[in-house]
Amino acid sequence: MNKLEGKRPSESQITLTQLMGPSNANNLGNVHGGFIMKLCDEAGGMAATKHARRPAVTVTVDSMGFHSPVHIGNLMTVRAEVTWVGRTSMETRVVVTAENVISGAVTHTNTAYFVYVALDEDGRPVPVPPLVLETEEEKARFERAANRQALRLQHRHQEGL
Repeated sequence: MNKLEGKRPSESQITLTQLMGPSNANNLGNVHGGFIMKLCDEAGGMAATKHARRPAVTVTVDSMGFHSPVHIGNLMTVRAEVTWVGRTSMETRVVVTAENVISGAVTHTNTAYFVYVALDEDGRPVPVPPLVLETEEEKARFERAANRQALRLQHRHQEGL
């Protein structure tokens, strides 16, 4: 088996930016949470795919709370990067902000963590490259992500899965 060359988190970063219109919102003018979740999954999945250079599918999403709404007319930005890798799975950190383009005010709306698994041509899990951690913040994010993964595995074991 060939040893995979490591990659830095910056090599997997994805940024999606989209103007929010009426078709994305409810009758209060707030963008649907499900629409935001969809964009988060797309950004996270693309970051995981870039890291693995393989198709990556969603395994789990940690809880996603919304700190503040995204309104019609806001420029919503979704940033994702790989923060942890196991043998075949990867965690991505996804951060969402909303910008009022008139005032310039930027609001952090939520942060979520998604886990993906890389697949081979037959749809089976395949090993992914390790992460090359260069900064203290990258190392701290990796450690926190490893702790989240341990909790996910513990919960899964307790549920008998």
